[in-house]
Amino acid sequence: MIEDRSRSLLELLMNVSREVATALDLRTVLQRLLYAALQHVGGERGSIVVMDDLGKPVDATIVFGTQFHDHTTQQLRDTVERGLAGWVVQNRKSTLVTDTSKDNRWLRRTDDSADKSGAKSAICVPLLARDRLVGVLTLVHSIPNSFNEEHLALMQAIADQASVAVLNARLYTESQRTARVMSALAEAAAAINTSLEITDVWRRILNQTMQALQVETVALALIDHDSNDLIFQAAAGHNSGSIPGRHIHNGHGLTGQVITNGLGLIVPSVKQDSHYSEVDKFEGIEMRAVAIAPIQSQGKVIGVLEAVNPISGAFDPDAMVVLAGLGSLAGTTIQNAEYLNRIQKAHQRYLELFEDSVDMILITDWEGTVLESNRQAVLLSGYSKEELRALSIDQLHEVKWNRTGLNFETLKRYDECTYESGLLKKDGSSIPIEVHARRVEFEETDSIQWIVQDVTERKELDALRDDMIAMIYHDIRSPLGNVVSSLEMMGELMPVDETLTSMLNIARNSTARIQRLVNSLLDINRLESGHQIIDQNSIDPQALIRESIRDVVPAATGRQQIIENNMTVLPLIWVDVDMIHRVFINLLENAIKFTPVAGRIRISAQTDGVFVKFSINDTGPGIPPADRERIFDKFIRVRGRDRTVGLGLGLAFCRLAVHGHGGEIWVESEPGKGSTFWLTLPVAQKKTTGQLKRKTGRLTMNER
Repeated sequence: MIEDRSRSLLELLMNVSREVATALDLRTVLQRLLYAALQHVGGERGSIVVMDDLGKPVDATIVFGTQFHDHTTQQLRDTVERGLAGWVVQNRKSTLVTDTSKDNRWLRRTDDSADKSGAKSAICVPLLARDRLVGVLTLVHSIPNSFNEEHLALMQAIADQASVAVLNARLYTESQRTARVMSALAEAAAAINTSLEITDVWRRILNQTMQALQVETVALALIDHDSNDLIFQAAAGHNSGSIPGRHIHNGHGLTGQVITNGLGLIVPSVKQDSHYSEVDKFEGIEMRAVAIAPIQSQGKVIGVLEAVNPISGAFDPDAMVVLAGLGSLAGTTIQNAEYLNRIQKAHQRYLELFEDSVDMILITDWEGTVLESNRQAVLLSGYSKEELRALSIDQLHEVKWNRTGLNFETLKRYDECTYESGLLKKDGSSIPIEVHARRVEFEETDSIQWIVQDVTERKELDALRDDMIAMIYHDIRSPLGNVVSSLEMMGELMPVDETLTSMLNIARNSTARIQRLVNSLLDINRLESGHQIIDQNSIDPQALIRESIRDVVPAATGRQQIIENNMTVLPLIWVDVDMIHRVFINLLENAIKFTPVAGRIRISAQTDGVFVKFSINDTGPGIPPADRERIFDKFIRVRGRDRTVGLGLGLAFCRLAVHGHGGEIWVESEPGKGSTFWLTLPVAQKKTTGQLKRKTGRLTMNER
């Protein structure tokens, strides 16, 4: 009897093993195993839940009579977390329940009530393969006490025999699923990355999503950088025409959850989901099921990819894996497409600026051969674009090699240079130009950019100014001398009268200013021509400053300003006394002009034994950084608060005069906090005796 029973059990196990071993598809293996268990053990219904290595349910088969039934994720979760199957999973032990109404481990449902199916009998066993829990098998009989220990032992034997087959089928199914996902993503990547034109990229992403997930409608939305709203850029499929341009405010709806959490979600039944709202609906589309995945690039969510209504009625278990993968691919491709789009627009803007520039622009290689030229280059040179490409840069103008460096070595160090030259036109004529050269990358090639500005009008204007200056000097100097002599004689012959004396002093001060201007114009011409300063003498800087202050006191008094003389004992300086006297007067008058009424002007100096460094500080509006070098150029006028003042020659003369003495002059300023002009003048090195008298006769100092 025992021998027959053992033989029967062995045959049963061999049949079960043969049934489950001949299939690799997990669902087929589960169905065969469940049928075999119901057939040989008994019962009216049963279930098998398969679990992964982390203990999470991944698949299941449920049988009522001879019919297989669908299941939901929540049902699987309830099965392995609570009830009889949950106890088996936690303890990894088989169990027999003869009467479910008397066992608290049984998860009671509505069907278990006494007026319906009532109490039952159940067997639940773990599926263990190589000490790995791969699932749990449950059989249920509608009549209590239908199962006994013998049924439990038989059930355990079947489970032990089939566990390895279930594990292998699960692993095979997982590998097949992974292969399908990888294949789908590989195909999608190949299709998506064939173009970087942004609208074409959107279209390819949508097509691949629709094909991979087999859905009715797909849509792509990106986050707007300004408003943070989600804006749908493109859509495809059933009734998708109204989707592009739709806005969803940041954080609203299911898409807001996806963007905030950075995780995708699936709504298998829109009608039963409490989180689904009006914001998530698409006009003209009956939303049954929705899957949404973030579009990510460089770890940042930039949008969402949404799939609506799977054709089969439900999303596959791999749907979110595929959709999330497509979202990652889409993010990288969209970002690259946007970068390319910005680069193309920037390149187009550069080409437009290049062509429309009012200056002549040439691009050459490092041999000097012209590679590209703009419209102005053709107009100015008289050559066509093709003719210019046959020329070298030194055939178009005289290159100042001392500025560019031999073989353009200076430019190769990324230094820029500017110089004046002459453009040799096609008709043989030449025009004055200013050239600005620098190293650039043009069409992905290391090149030199030459910006050539026609300065013909500026040169003509400079010539007119020089002629005017010469005319002023020669035509005004002689009659001005007569005026000065006449004023001196009138001062000696006139009777003492306070009013007349005041008027005479005003006339003297005014003519003195005109004389200084005329002499400065002459000095500018001489110094620019390279003449050396030869009339130099030693003088006490304190005396020079005192007399300069005395000459500008009337102007400062009229504006209620105070001039502070903070000079200390200093060595004699070696200078052209009249010229440097005019330098200080120019700087003081400049400070008076820009210092507010009742303001303060300070003069100080120090020495290092070789030079004396002077500073003249005012409390005016200050000088903008862009003007601090330009103010020393000729005819550059600094704008006052209300109007532009001066001829623009005073500071130009100061710089030429100071440089002519071997010194330096510069300005330090902060807008709103005044300016400080600094200059250095050489210390007198030789000690002599005698008297030094300035031409005006007012300043006399002992020489050292």
